[in-house]
Amino acid sequence: MVQWSKMVFRTIKVFLLFTGCTIVFYYALLWFNEEYQELHRYDEPEGTAVKVNSSVGNEEDLSWKDRILLFYLNGE
Repeated sequence: MVQWSKMVFRTIKVFLLFTGCTIVFYYALLWFNEEYQELHRYDEPEGTAVKVNSSVGNEEDLSWKDRILLFYLNGE
């Protein structure tokens, strides 16, 4: 009888520990989601931002040889 009650007590402790950790993890995920919900990823950059992709020229003006050369050189 004593051994059975110890087993039940340990099982209840493990269950409560698992449930507590699950609840903490769930609320941590909610908190992270709320923090990053306010982040506007597609706003205009501030400061001295530099445009990364600039065209070499108008793509319609390039011949097929120039386009394939650009493809092999730059991987476009």
